[in-house]
Amino acid sequence: MKVTYILGLICVLSISAIQAQESKPLAPGYSNLPFQPAKPGSYNLPIIGPAADGEILTSESKSKHLHELMGDKLVLLSFIYATCSDVNGCPLATQVLHKISRQLQKQPELADKLRLLTLSFNPIHDTPEMMRHYGEGFKTAGFDWQFLTTRDEQALQPIMANYQQNVQKIYDEKGQFTGTFSHLLRVYLIDTDKKIRNIYSVDFLHADTVINDIKTLLAPPVPQASPQSVTNEMLFQAGDNKKNYQQKDYQTHSLALEQRKGKPANLIEYAVKPPLGLAKLPLPEDNTLTSAKVALGRKLFYDRRLSLNNTFSCAICHIPEQGFSSNEMRTAVGIEGRSVRRNTPSIYNVGYAKLLFHDGRENSLEQQVWGPLLAHNEMANPSIGYVVDKLKNSADYRGLFENAFNKGPTMETIGQALASYQRTLNSADSAFDRWHFAKQNNAISDEAKRGFELFTGKARCSSCHSIGEKSALFTDQKRHNTGIGFRDAMQKTPDKQRVQLAPGVFVDVDNDNLKAIAETKPNDLGYYEISQNPIDRWAYKTPSLRNVALSEPYMHNGSLSSLKEVVQFYNQGGIANENLSPLIQPLGLSDAEVTDLVAFLKSLTGSNVDVLVSDAFAAPVGDSH
Repeated sequence: MKVTYILGLICVLSISAIQAQESKPLAPGYSNLPFQPAKPGSYNLPIIGPAADGEILTSESKSKHLHELMGDKLVLLSFIYATCSDVNGCPLATQVLHKISRQLQKQPELADKLRLLTLSFNPIHDTPEMMRHYGEGFKTAGFDWQFLTTRDEQALQPIMANYQQNVQKIYDEKGQFTGTFSHLLRVYLIDTDKKIRNIYSVDFLHADTVINDIKTLLAPPVPQASPQSVTNEMLFQAGDNKKNYQQKDYQTHSLALEQRKGKPANLIEYAVKPPLGLAKLPLPEDNTLTSAKVALGRKLFYDRRLSLNNTFSCAICHIPEQGFSSNEMRTAVGIEGRSVRRNTPSIYNVGYAKLLFHDGRENSLEQQVWGPLLAHNEMANPSIGYVVDKLKNSADYRGLFENAFNKGPTMETIGQALASYQRTLNSADSAFDRWHFAKQNNAISDEAKRGFELFTGKARCSSCHSIGEKSALFTDQKRHNTGIGFRDAMQKTPDKQRVQLAPGVFVDVDNDNLKAIAETKPNDLGYYEISQNPIDRWAYKTPSLRNVALSEPYMHNGSLSSLKEVVQFYNQGGIANENLSPLIQPLGLSDAEVTDLVAFLKSLTGSNVDVLVSDAFAAPVGDSH
């Protein structure tokens, strides 16, 4: 195997460039690594995606395709313009490449397996002749380094788009192009199968780490240990299981993605014939349920391309094996790690919900789906048209919308497809259903039976989490103020906050220091933000309790970590405030009664959860490129 480097961020690293920006902190690539890098071959570089092709010109003005310069060697791909003066931009890549070339002069056996390719993103100025002249000052004897450009910007744009290189021209106050560009440095390491194996940014581009990555790709495959035996319990839990992470003797029990094998299910059956304990599914007249719509919605739900940067799908927050919620975070995290102020709600049986989102601001799944698609801190799409156009231009969606709706992707059909899939995620026929509705006396434990008596009696839970004669959603489909939102908004921020650094390792950090590195947490006033009626302050919808044991942590802000904590919260009568629901009162439950109530809540897990999760594992996730 040989190594090809496509290096397109190479600019002249001049003393004047550094002096002009001497106040700007230099990137790590300019100095020695402050740590000992991992030894080559001691780690893996998984495939990130395919390396895109495109028409280019060599410095001899010969027309070629990028893929012609890949495959026989490894490749590091970057993009530059010759007159760049940003010390942490193109000059940084130049400096790193000089360091690499010096190291490789002492390792000719490695140099023979590398190719550096420098591609300009300014074809108007950086002609083949200019790139040939530009490259003459960098070439090292015996080193394969090619300087490339394109015939024009039209040929360049597909390459830039496929490598997600966002480059903006800078204009002066008269609207004239200044000859400079705004861009972010990214360098792509590509293997001989034309697959991207690493992407280096300003903070991670360093000659030592790049060389070690190359050696790792060239090293003989390391024999893999036999995969651990995967139990059903392990399969349907967090992939990166952090249970007991707070303890010093914590050991990971994570599963590799390839161990999560799935099997497609006949999903529409769960909507047409809902499991025991669920009533007939209400369907909108303008969106009849069909297998074609469900299949299309399923594909969309797991497709990362529905986010701005092709990395984030609906399922990354609504994780199938975590109750179609997220067990690992109190509040959700969206694209590029952007914080979301509320907990990810489970979407089991969401087709029955009359109120959507924690504050109940929407009442239709078809409309609701556009909230996360357009939210800046979730999937961050800039507009509806952006999503529509992306799907229209995706080859693997060709004909799917037409087959399902007799027309192509639109705001309406995208919403209808996603809603159709979600309406099949119906899970019931729980142990409770078999005991209560099917009259199977031994279906639940004595503790759960006592818990049910408390649920409908002393604990008064069914006042909000209602149970019907023949079916039960365990929700009154209304909004209530329990005091959780009031406490979150009104409590004083402590002077120090406890932060966990590693298993069993905690430190107390001054709140002022945390403020310096984090945004101020936005306030959350519940449905008041929609209605503007003061009586709606801190009012949130009553969630269904079906499958509730799967969707910890709880409440709209994820502030209660376990079912026991939830029961104890209601046992104390919530949090007093002027808008507290009159249904929330101290319950006077004993510890034993709290335990019985939790046992009942755990009996509400549907019998078909594993089928729905297995189907999710079988769904395509979308090509990130």
